[in-house]
Amino acid sequence: MLMDKVVVIGGSGFLGSHTADELTRRGFEVVIFDKTESHWRSGDQEMVVGNILDRQALQSVLSGAKYLYHFAGVADIDESINRPFDTINLNVMGAATALDVARLVGVERFIYASTMYVYSPFGSFYRASKQSVEIIIEAYQEHYGLDYTLLRFGSLYGPRAQHWNGLRKYVSQVVKTGKVEYFGTGKERREYIHAKDAARLSVDILDAKHRNKAITVTGPQVLTSSELIELIFEISGKRTDVTWIETERERYHYKLTPYRYTPKEAHKLVPEEFVDLGEGVLKLVEEINEEMNSEMEN
Repeated sequence: MLMDKVVVIGGSGFLGSHTADELTRRGFEVVIFDKTESHWRSGDQEMVVGNILDRQALQSVLSGAKYLYHFAGVADIDESINRPFDTINLNVMGAATALDVARLVGVERFIYASTMYVYSPFGSFYRASKQSVEIIIEAYQEHYGLDYTLLRFGSLYGPRAQHWNGLRKYVSQVVKTGKVEYFGTGKERREYIHAKDAARLSVDILDAKHRNKAITVTGPQVLTSSELIELIFEISGKRTDVTWIETERERYHYKLTPYRYTPKEAHKLVPEEFVDLGEGVLKLVEEINEEMNSEMEN
């Protein structure tokens, strides 16, 4: 017997699809709402194709839902710089539309995919849009009683990642070309978390103690960019060949920590059991090799 209905907006994407799978595994009735069909949708999941700015479509899909996960919008910092208006429109107005419809149909909790960048002056329009939505979400809870959980994700990696995903991009460069061009100094530090671990934590927070809280979701493995690149070369069986490029791009990314600006206090959540970073990188190497072999055959 299925449990409560959950709608995952942006469930065709990277983390959204993994979270949808975890919800299904735990017995929830999962409906994915996205602009494109999901490549990973299971037979137990319903797929609805639509626009996050379409109130009527959202009202139809959210009817009877207890929880709403919001993963949709522009997530690439570089894209947000090139498309500032679209970023604000999709990220802020998209979330605001979903919030207002959720309030009207009686959704009990709004779970929002935010970012560690909300703590910092970095991240350009992407960060600004996430900060704005967090404030709007808190105002909806204050005035209308719509409960929420803010999930501030760290550096995500794993299967289904977008081509611009940091770790996937560097693994792809190593596997395909045997070298890496990295925009940075090698001293940048990140707390990497596998998408499947992040998805499990994203469902764990449905308990009462994480209601109306901001949760930092990062991994227990902290590496500098230099250590990470060395790890990728070693697992790939290739001689290290990396070029460090210091450019103005560094203005948009934090080096050691994102903590500058201080929004709502967050509680940090890390998995007790997790996918080891080395194993995760190995799977990425295998996945990209399989893609290359498939392209050669075709």
